[in-house]
Amino acid sequence: MGGAFAQLGRLLLASIACVLGAALLTYVVDPLQLFRPSPRAFYSEDTRVQNAGLIRSQSFDTVFMGTSLAIHFRQSDIDRALGVRSLKLAMTGSNSRQQSFVLEQAIARGAKRVIWAMDDFIFVDAADIEADPYLSVDLYRRTAKGIASYLFSAAMAKESLFALLRSIPPLQAPLTRAAPYLPVKFALEDVDDIYALPRNFDIARDYNAAKALAAFAYITSPVRSRFLGEGYGYEAMVRHFEQDAVGLIARHPEVTFDVYFPPYSILQFVAMRDASPETLKIVMDLTAVIAQRLTQLPNVRLHDFRGIKQVTHDLNNYGDVIHHSPVVDAMVLQWLASGDYLVDSKTPLASLDELKAQVKTYLQQR
Repeated sequence: MGGAFAQLGRLLLASIACVLGAALLTYVVDPLQLFRPSPRAFYSEDTRVQNAGLIRSQSFDTVFMGTSLAIHFRQSDIDRALGVRSLKLAMTGSNSRQQSFVLEQAIARGAKRVIWAMDDFIFVDAADIEADPYLSVDLYRRTAKGIASYLFSAAMAKESLFALLRSIPPLQAPLTRAAPYLPVKFALEDVDDIYALPRNFDIARDYNAAKALAAFAYITSPVRSRFLGEGYGYEAMVRHFEQDAVGLIARHPEVTFDVYFPPYSILQFVAMRDASPETLKIVMDLTAVIAQRLTQLPNVRLHDFRGIKQVTHDLNNYGDVIHHSPVVDAMVLQWLASGDYLVDSKTPLASLDELKAQVKTYLQQR
């Protein structure tokens, strides 16, 4: 009996040693760069996690926030076009609670300018940030709970072990080449490549009128059109806009906010007009509130790119009804730099009225 207890004790001690060893490995390697920057770091496209490390490890004065509509921008292009040192923090499918929280952390680390691609659907009702199952506030805040979840994570231990092996000179080249095909997240060598399309990407293959029209037919099909308005509720969206956007901006008068409405294809609004007019009304009413409120804030410049007809009516710029190509990414940066599409505080609804007119006339042209 004593022998059995002794074996159990040894097994317990061995288990504790393994767990502590894995935690020590994660601390030393620090794949997320949560404790210290590393010149040999690799990066992950799991942006909700990776951003916590980027905010701690990178040098920046400007942050770039958005959803999948902003995810393919390269920091080097932002820097070149706007003369800044940027950090891209865009997160696919993110809502205003998540975006506001992450921006707050970046501002606390020294960001003086925020470029914010403000989609209307980020304001849909969702969990409070403290209860959000998809974003760890404790990891960003580096609380004891957050640090423990990082150090004692089996996934992070695996990433740390792989990073350690990759640092061995004979293994560095083959493991780096193999990383994109292995079950590891931290595989990108350059922070500029996080969620960026390859430089040799075939734009015409994935962004063309055929794809945009196919997406339009798909979302307006009677069996799917109800999803156009899923999550849209005017009162809740206005509330989240006030709390998450206006609240953040008002708390930081020292920060300049360049907010822009992304250039959806005209088909996005036509889809709503044809299949879900109540959703279109919510979107138009919401953006009217946003335009009127933001143009009154002294540290905000609001840009509206939705009515640039030569872009939004050219369906070859789109992979579906909203996601625009890297060619338009470059245009967005030029428009931000020039200020050509700034919304005037004296006529905050002018660009919205132009968009409404375009939607109406486009229905007659189709």
